[in-house]
This record gives sequence, C-alpha cells and structure tokens, in this order.
Amino acid sequence: MAQWESLLKLPASYRLQLDDLYDRDFLPMDVRHHLSAWIEKQDWQRATQDHALASVLLQVLLENLDIQHSRFVQEELFLQQHNIRRYKHKFQIHQDDPCKLASTIHWYLEKEKEILKDATLDEQVQRLTVTQETMEISCQQDLECKMSSLKNEVQSILMDMNKLLDRVEGLIHCLVDKELIDWKRRQQKSCIGAPDNVCLDQMEKWFTGVAVCLFQMLEFLKKLDELVGKMTYPNDPVKAQKPALQTRTNSLLQTLLKSSFVVETQPSMPQGKGPLVLRTNVQFSAKTRILVKFPELNHSLTVAVSMDRYRRFNVLGTRTKALNMAESHSGGMVADFRHLISLSVTEELHLIYFDTLFELKGFSVQLQTCSLPVVIISNSSQQQSAWASILWCNMLSQDHKDVMFFANTPAAPWPQFAEMLSWQFLSATKRGLDGAQLEMIAHRLFGKQENYDTCNVTWSKFSKVRGNTPESFWVWFDGILVMVKMYLEDLWREGLIMGFVNKSKEKSLLKRKQRGTFLLRFSESVIGGITFSWVEISSTGNPKIKTVQPFTKVDLSQIPFHEIIRNYQILEAENVPENPLLYLYPNIPKDDAFGKFYTEKTGDDSPYIKYIKTKLMFVSKENALEARSSDMEQGAGPEPQTGLYGEGAGESWLSLLSNPAETVSNKLNDPVLIAKGSGFVGFKLGAA
Repeated sequence: MAQWESLLKLPASYRLQLDDLYDRDFLPMDVRHHLSAWIEKQDWQRATQDHALASVLLQVLLENLDIQHSRFVQEELFLQQHNIRRYKHKFQIHQDDPCKLASTIHWYLEKEKEILKDATLDEQVQRLTVTQETMEISCQQDLECKMSSLKNEVQSILMDMNKLLDRVEGLIHCLVDKELIDWKRRQQKSCIGAPDNVCLDQMEKWFTGVAVCLFQMLEFLKKLDELVGKMTYPNDPVKAQKPALQTRTNSLLQTLLKSSFVVETQPSMPQGKGPLVLRTNVQFSAKTRILVKFPELNHSLTVAVSMDRYRRFNVLGTRTKALNMAESHSGGMVADFRHLISLSVTEELHLIYFDTLFELKGFSVQLQTCSLPVVIISNSSQQQSAWASILWCNMLSQDHKDVMFFANTPAAPWPQFAEMLSWQFLSATKRGLDGAQLEMIAHRLFGKQENYDTCNVTWSKFSKVRGNTPESFWVWFDGILVMVKMYLEDLWREGLIMGFVNKSKEKSLLKRKQRGTFLLRFSESVIGGITFSWVEISSTGNPKIKTVQPFTKVDLSQIPFHEIIRNYQILEAENVPENPLLYLYPNIPKDDAFGKFYTEKTGDDSPYIKYIKTKLMFVSKENALEARSSDMEQGAGPEPQTGLYGEGAGESWLSLLSNPAETVSNKLNDPVLIAKGSGFVGFKLGAA
C-alpha cells in the first residue's frame, strides 16, 4: 500500500501528528495529497546531492501542478485553482537551488515513515498485551478512547476552519488590493481615452465565489451554535473557539462586500466631450454595480445618490434605484441612473456618492462607493478647460477621492503625457499618434532635446496661456483634434495626414523629393487649421517649398479637404491653370491616395456648388507664394497668406462674386473670366 494512503488510514491520534507535520508551507498538504503517487516514486535522497536530478524533478513537479490546475479549472473549483497557482509560485523560487527543495521533500517523507513506524509498533504492542480487565473496565476505556478521539477530531475541524479563513483572507487581499485597484486604474485611463479593458464580468465571478464560501462558513458556524446549545462539556473547543471564528468570518465578509460596490460607468452627459465633466441643469448618467451576485438580491437593494455633503451641492432626478439584473448587458447587479441634474457650482472637483444597505441571510452591512472626481461647469464655453482638468487629474492621480488634486498640481513626465495625447486621437478617430508626430509635439513644448523622456510638462504649460501665444497648448491641440474628428477622420485614419510636423522638418522632408510632392500638416499658429506644402523646382533647378494658408472648419464645412486637394490649381506665367499637388509624401500618386474619397460628380453637378454658386477652381496667389518661399526655406515666419478662395489678397471668391461689376467688368457671360485685384490672380468657369 502506498505510504500516503497508509497514513490516511491511521487512527485519529496519528493523523493529528500528520496534521501537525504539515502545518507549515514548506510542502503543502494539498500538493502531497494530489501528487502522492509521483512524489513517492522519486529518489529525493539522491536529488539532495545531484543538482541535475533535482532540477529535473523540480520541472516535472511544476508541470504536474499545471496538470492538476487544469483539472480544477474543468471542475470549476475556484479555491483549489488559486491554491495550486500559489503553491507553484512558491516552488519556483527554488529554481536556483533545487537541491534544497529535494532535501525538504525527503525530510517530510522520512517524518511520515516515523509516524507509520510508531503506529505499527503501537498496534503490535496492543496485540501482545493480554488484558485481565473486566468487560466493564474495557468498555470504559473504549469510551474514554473514543471521547479523546472525538475531541481531537473537533480540534482538527476548527483548525481547518482557521486555515480555510487564512486562504480566504489571501484571496480577498489579492482581489481587493490588487485586481480591483488595477481595474480602477484602468477605468481612470479609459475615461481619458486609453483602450484598456474595463469589463467587470470576471471580477464579479471571483468576488461572488469568495462570498459564497464565506456565507457557507456562516451557515456552518450557525449549526455549531445550535450544537453547543444542545450539548457541551468542560473545555469544549467549539465553545471556546467559535466566537473568534465568527468575528473573523464577519470581518472578511464585510471587507469583501464593501469593496464589491463600484461605479461601473462614471458620470457623463449625453453630449459631453467625455465623462466626468458635468454641466449645471443638464442631465447626466452614472451606473453602479455590486460584484457579489446573488439572484435573491435582485431588486432588493436600493441605491441612493448624493453629492459632496459639505459643498452646497444638490442633485435632482431619480435619486434612488434598485440594483437589478435587467439593466446590465452581462446580467450583473447594476443601478443605472440616467436622469440626474446637478445644481450649484462651488469648487473645481467634486465626488458623487452612492449608498446601499446589503442584507442577506441575516448578515447586514452598509455599502458606499463614489465616482472619480468630476468637474462641474455652468456654460459650454468651459467644456474645453474642464476636460483638460479631467485629463490631468486622471493621468497623474491614483487617489480616486483626491478632490484637492489641483491644490498642488504635479507635473507630467513626457512619456506619460505623450501616451495621453495619443489616446485622445485613438479614442476619437481609432488612430493614435506615432513616434514622429509625438516628437514634433515635444519639440514644440521643450525645444530641441537629445532625449525627451526626462522632460516634464507642467500644468501651466499645458493649460495656461504663455507669453505671446494667444492660446494654451491644450487649446491648440484640442482645436486640431476637433477638426480632425469632424472633417478629416477618414483621411487621418488612412494615415494620409502627417499632421504634427514643424516647418523645418517639413522642409527637410520635401526638398529631396520630386516636383509636386506634398504633405499635409496642422497649422502651428492657426487654431484648428490644416495646410499643405509642395515642392516646386525653380528655373535654376533648385527646390522651393510652397505652402497655402491654413484651411479651418469654416472652409472644411463647405468643401471636403480631399476635394480641395483634388481641384487645387495655380496660374502659371502663361495663364494655364495647373494643380501642383502630384504625389503625397513620400511618393504616392495623389489620386491613388485620395481617389476613393472623391465624389463622382464634378463641375456643375458637384454637390458643393450650392455653397459658392459657381464652378469653383481653387486658386493660389502666385506672387505671395514666391515672396514667402524664402521664409519657408528658413523654417520661420508666419503662415503663408494664400488659400481657399484666394484669401491671401484679403478677398475671397465669395466676396468677389457678390460684387461682379467691381471686379470683372460685368463680363459674366464670358466662358473664362479672370479677376484681378490687390495682387489676386484667379478664375472661374461659367456662371451658376
């Protein structure tokens, strides 16, 4: 018979010795039990001196633990899965000294043999002893032995309960202090655009599994109470140890339940830029969830919502709701508040609290959770700066209740700040910023540096107006983001817009390219502006970089940017219109890059004709381009003043056509009309 099986069949007193032997973590009894056959077949004594053999045995042991873990997964035994993972981790620390582990296992096996030897010897002595006692005395001795054995059995059960609570405490620590904290950080980052997974379904399974075990423990302790009430005896271990077990079980369950109540969806307005920015007298919504799921709790727990108790803040709307499974896609216990209105503005950051009373099977505990800090605004013009505050707070603060964050605002390390900027584009357009684009932004913030990773961005540099700059960095960046989201999302997602590239970098990229190569970049001086620059070759064969005045949302709301690129033309010296845009950087033919976005209708059938009431040709002012090309070559100077509708001359096609007599001598029926004024050169074909 195998050694472990023999040990399990010993009398209670010897099994108690076995229990004491394994009351350590060096070799868990679970591992000894589940791998008993394999363990007993190995030569652990030799492995204590043979490093190679010890290494092999360690690796096989880890593989056997993986196999056992898979069995527990199939049998849906959550606690056993956790224990096996924990044991494997502890064994892995012996990889540098596997002989030590072999020595430990060998020691345990030898101690087991001693217990078996003592039990065998005792049995032999009892057989050889010839008793002269009467039957009555023999019965009394038998009863005394059974009573002693019963006491030992009860003591072993109580010890097992304490060990079980040790394991539960370890699981709760892992769930509450690690998994839940990690989830809350992921939720913070997802609120500001990070593509992090914030699904709570798996977390709910874990929390519920532990809660079920603790409620079963409470039921068992209740039965022990009934037993003690019916029968007890001096030095009864149940009566002595049960109160401590009850207190510990209640405490662990309270800790688990209080942590299980969370805000699954942070407060947000239907038309807001993002969550956590609320406007007075405008509805907002939030969703809470309890991660301990018992069907009998459906609709029985009522959640109440309130604002900061000390800040003269009110919330109107449905302020109490029942936790239920109907409002959750995954069947979780949630309360979805969709029609709340905030009133009164006092300070910059606020918390929204949610309270409920958990009651089940005689156990009761008050639960409370709160939102991340929110910003309350009273006017839509404050939306942009409020969102900047939310970005900064959730990027840097991991204290979910830190409403005084801006009392001493920390700076952001560039790598973390760059990641946050990329998230803004990723969440809005499904395409983030690449390394080259982020480097240009870093250059704008810090100037030329060898390594930007050591740079820090202060709150004032991010959100405040500085020097001669008319707007803050955030206003400039957000203006670009809004423009891209509204008018350029398809082009951006296709990677056709280089976007964040400064003038000097633009020159170095284009000057080595063939004539007609162009790129698209965001304006550095016009908020929410985009422009394009291209290569021209002078008569001497030297490349010149030419740029048009930035197009803004006013322009892009009338004509898509790809149509501007498609139809843009300038007049050469012989008055022949020509589109100078031939190849998108680095060398993609323009129509290959943008062709799939073109409208099928052109000319008078174009859907954009209604905006200008004429067939429009996009014309640049040649003289202005020439005059400013030298500035571009130096990477300095203002944005060139040429662009849509000939804006460089201070007039547009719209203004010219509104007074045709003053500009084109009333020759509206000519097939080709050329208008000149203040250096403007342009043309239109036909009348609307």
